Amino acid sequence: MRVVAAAVLIAQAASGWRDGLLSEAGALHALAIPTSILLIAGLWTPIAGVAVAALELAKVLARLGDLWTSVLLATLGAALALLGPGVWSVDARLFGWKRINIQHRKS
Repeated sequence: MRVVAAAVLIAQAASGWRDGLLSEAGALHALAIPTSILLIAGLWTPIAGVAVAALELAKVLARLGDLWTSVLLATLGAALALLGPGVWSVDARLFGWKRINIQHRKS
């Protein structure tokens, strides 16, 4: 999920740069590239997920690009912020992968 969201962000930024930049769009595309790199690496995933959601909501409010792609990426960013990086990430290597075991209550 991290890699797919990052790939779409990078593709959007490349498309925006190829088509020519507006001032707001250029700044949003410039912020999307480092955020995508963090997502691909799985480094600071909750922070990067919130950044993706904020960038895409800014695109929706500024009416830049495709509305539904931005809504989908904002949703993916929020989901990544809540779910975390997963097993194959730099975060898991640095901080360990957390697993929650729910104990059955004895009656």
